[in-house]
Amino acid sequence: MSQPAVRIGAVLNALARAPARQCLRPMSTARSSPARRPTAPCLFHGPAQARQPLVQRRFKYKTVEEAKSRYRSGPFSWKAGLLFVTTAAGLLWYFEREKGRMQQKRIAEAAKGVGRPRVGGPFELLDQDGNVMTEQNLRGRYSLVYFGFSHCPDICPEELDKMARMFDLVEAELPGALAPVFVTCDPARDTPKVLKEYLSEFHPKFIGLTGTYDQIKAMCKTYRVYFSTPQAVAPGQDYLVDHSIYFYLMDPEGDFVEALGRQHSPDQAAKIIIDHMKEWKPSATRQ
Repeated sequence: MSQPAVRIGAVLNALARAPARQCLRPMSTARSSPARRPTAPCLFHGPAQARQPLVQRRFKYKTVEEAKSRYRSGPFSWKAGLLFVTTAAGLLWYFEREKGRMQQKRIAEAAKGVGRPRVGGPFELLDQDGNVMTEQNLRGRYSLVYFGFSHCPDICPEELDKMARMFDLVEAELPGALAPVFVTCDPARDTPKVLKEYLSEFHPKFIGLTGTYDQIKAMCKTYRVYFSTPQAVAPGQDYLVDHSIYFYLMDPEGDFVEALGRQHSPDQAAKIIIDHMKEWKPSATRQ
């Protein structure tokens, strides 16, 4: 046998006779204590026995139905809904009110705008008592001017009834702030005596104005009022006068504010007049 083979056999025999040894590598057992989680440092510097653990608060309900109702109502309750509806209604009313106020202000300012035809102006007529009256007698308060004639069969009586209702509504809220004026378009028949008797059937505070044909024509021209009297009328013959059907609202300085037509009811017209009165301010050039 060769020498290398003898050495290998000797080594194998020596390993077979050597005693068995256990591995000394440490191994973790199933019963080892679990690792502790790192905790945040306590910010309470008092004694250890005074520290109280944090307890999560929970809602307590008496019944299952009560607990379900909390989630059934969602994030909004009926109180929140009522508050939302009330707030929305209040905002809507405010914006609509402001919109109407600004619209009336624009109308009043547009009537005084540069380049627009002027409505109203100086006049000198007689009232139903025979006294001389000019535009200066109407200064200091609003005036509502209507043009018509006492022999009108239907339109003028209807409009004067409407004017009386408008005046009463304004007078109830702002006493003495409005002067109701009726100007005849038929001075040949509407004398001061005739106007006094005619207007007393509608309202005792109506102011009636009359004069000569030229005076009435001049005033109608300044107020942009159309009227037409038939030509070649025989004495004693009845006739009608065509004329504009508008109420002309004038401010305390004699400036035109707005024309109210037949499309306005008495309540609507009175509200428009009152709103204009509340918003009116004297012109800076006349203060």
